[in-house]
Amino acid sequence: MKRMKKLEETFFVLLMAASFAALAVGLFSITVTVFMKGLPSLSWQVLTQTPKGGYVMGKEGGILNAILGSVIIGLAATVLSLVYSLPIVFYINIYRFSKSKFSRSVRFFLDLLWGIPSIVYGAFGFAIMIMFKLPASMLAGIITLSFLVLPIMARTMDETLRMIPFEMKQAAYSLGATRFEISTKIILKQALPGLLTATLLAFGRGIGDAASVLMTASYTDSLPSSPFAPVATLPLAVFFQLSTPFREIQERGYAAAFVLTIMMLLVSLAARWMSKGLSKYVVR
Repeated sequence: MKRMKKLEETFFVLLMAASFAALAVGLFSITVTVFMKGLPSLSWQVLTQTPKGGYVMGKEGGILNAILGSVIIGLAATVLSLVYSLPIVFYINIYRFSKSKFSRSVRFFLDLLWGIPSIVYGAFGFAIMIMFKLPASMLAGIITLSFLVLPIMARTMDETLRMIPFEMKQAAYSLGATRFEISTKIILKQALPGLLTATLLAFGRGIGDAASVLMTASYTDSLPSSPFAPVATLPLAVFFQLSTPFREIQERGYAAAFVLTIMMLLVSLAARWMSKGLSKYVVR
């Protein structure tokens, strides 16, 4: 019996090691490919100029329009999702019992929304555009992207709030604190590192998605100028430019992929740094 348990343990340890090795090799291969092809194509001109001859016909220019578009859409969608996510997670954890049937139902639907492919969100956003007669624009992309990142942000924040010791809430109630005071003065302070991490992860997910903005934000060579005008994003810049037969445009596409990878890396590092820096306020 002991020998069977030992073999079973060894098997699963090897399985975990093999899974980690496959993940590491895939990540390393993708990163090396993007860096090797994107870094030589990167220049000050690429970062500070818009495409001069169109993203299809090549010529000179850069990806400044896509960089600014990704940042604006990602930030706006993250802020919009944050406005809805915070009340949801505080309600199901403070104003409702965390393990109640209602709270479990909300988590189930958030998990369901999290698993929906982003292209479905794009189709949903396109349907909203048709219903309200909105053009393909920055505003349509922001609304669609906010639906995509909302369940990610809300569920991550929810898990953060569930990790706070229940005894802290009981102690606050025993001292006469109201639910609003507990939410703002105790829970928010304890959960702040996790909330900021969830916000940054949602922002990273937003700037890296292409399918949800493909049919809603459209694409343009111009800089973002109006909420009702089309806007370019880095994922769509990679998609469109690598699909052309012109070498100059493909190089610009690899440069866009490199910039997007660096942005995702900086967002991840910022999330870890902020989480570590604010953890000193958290009761262990």
